[in-house]
Formats: sequence, C-alpha cells, structure tokens
Amino acid sequence: MKPADMSESSNTISAFQALGGEAGVRRLVDGFYDLMDADPAYAVLRALHPADLSGSRDKLYWFLCGWLGGPQLYVERFGHPRLRARHLPFSIGVVERDQWMDCMLRSLSRNQVPDGIARQLAGSLFTTADWMRNRAEESGDSDF
Repeated sequence: MKPADMSESSNTISAFQALGGEAGVRRLVDGFYDLMDADPAYAVLRALHPADLSGSRDKLYWFLCGWLGGPQLYVERFGHPRLRARHLPFSIGVVERDQWMDCMLRSLSRNQVPDGIARQLAGSLFTTADWMRNRAEESGDSDF
C-alpha cells in the first residue's frame, strides 16, 4: 500500500515532497539504520541484516523515494520491487515487524516529521510491514 497524497493548504503534495525530497528520505533511512544498528532493542531485526548496512540503506532509500511519490530509483536499478518475494528468504514474524515499525517511527520522530504526515505514513508503513510477515506465529496464526 502506497501512502496517500498529503494536503498542504489547497495543494496536494506527495509524501516524498512532505518529507523534504531525496534529502529528507535519506535522513529518514539513515536515522532508521542508525537506530537499528545501535539500539539492542532491535537485535532481532539487526540480525537479519548484513554486517555492512550500506547496501541495505541504499535499497531502502531507493525504494522509499518511489513508494513515497518521488523518483523511481529502485525500479530503475532492479525493476519491480516484489517486496514480499525479495523478503521470503528471511523469517519475518510479529517481532520483526514490530521492531521495524518502532525503529521507523522513532526515525520519523527524530527527523521531526509533522504529526499528521507521520500518522499517515505510519498507517501505510504498518500495512506494508504486516504484509511482509511470512512466519506463522505460535499463537495459532495460520495465515502463512
């Protein structure tokens, strides 16, 4: 699910523009990975990533630019994102989803994304993060 366009006065702008374009998306992504790498609260999520996060940073940045309504940098390099298929090799459950979301919400906050925009993005990001789950949980979740 892509984020909805944001309203600013009578003009409709993309989430990409609302975040400050490429520089704003880069700050958001770098904040996300800096938190994930440094905070032990994200150890499960961090363990899914390579030791060198530079490739992961770039891929999320390229993807988010297009997903948020900016240039299709990821598509230009790799074609259709096929998010779920590309993440199938990784065991993703509720813990991983929640750590990813918490880290992203903290990055949105640290980057002083206005509350209204952050709330809209949080809803779209959660829908996407939840869709990425590919592991049945012990609670009897049998969706996978």
